[in-house]
Amino acid sequence: MSSPAAPRKKYDHLVKLLLIGDSGVGKSCFLLRFADATFTAAYITTIGIDFKIKNVTVDNKKVKLQVWDTAGQERFRTITTAYYRGAMGILLVYDCGEEESFANVENWMRQIDENASPGVKRILVCNKCDVPDAERAVSKEKGEALAAKYGIPYFEASAKENLNVNEAFLKITRDILKELKGDEEDGKKLSLGGDGGSAGCGCG
Repeated sequence: MSSPAAPRKKYDHLVKLLLIGDSGVGKSCFLLRFADATFTAAYITTIGIDFKIKNVTVDNKKVKLQVWDTAGQERFRTITTAYYRGAMGILLVYDCGEEESFANVENWMRQIDENASPGVKRILVCNKCDVPDAERAVSKEKGEALAAKYGIPYFEASAKENLNVNEAFLKITRDILKELKGDEEDGKKLSLGGDGGSAGCGCG
């Protein structure tokens, strides 16, 4: 009887992503739609830090995504540096029907600059874009202009209608993998002996 083989790692990269933005913009619904392919308008916000795991394949690489949701903490301004630590990508979400959530994007970007790793990938997500135009407080053009100001990708999305949810997550994952690949190649050129692809993989 042969001895059991050592368990193989089932992914090439472990990537930590964060969802941030004002309370009520639909971050938890956005994550549920992506991770569990479900939607509920009656999702109860819990106070704490919640995360879900989703395995995806991007550019022939198996990626284990660990997506963290602030789950109500933003109401109390208790999001700490520890929450941002190790994050390789951040999805900043606002609600197109709530102008205040859009106005606060600038504050969230400042928090990212102060707490996250330099060079962390980020994208701007306008959620609830399924609402009628008459109910929109923030136009698509305004969202695109703000994303352009920060030089980051922009997505109009709807967790309810499952519009651009997967696309947003896959875009930021692809950007992160490109960065990791660049780090690996730079490491080889410099012959430093480091593994540029292992960033963020120490907690799996």
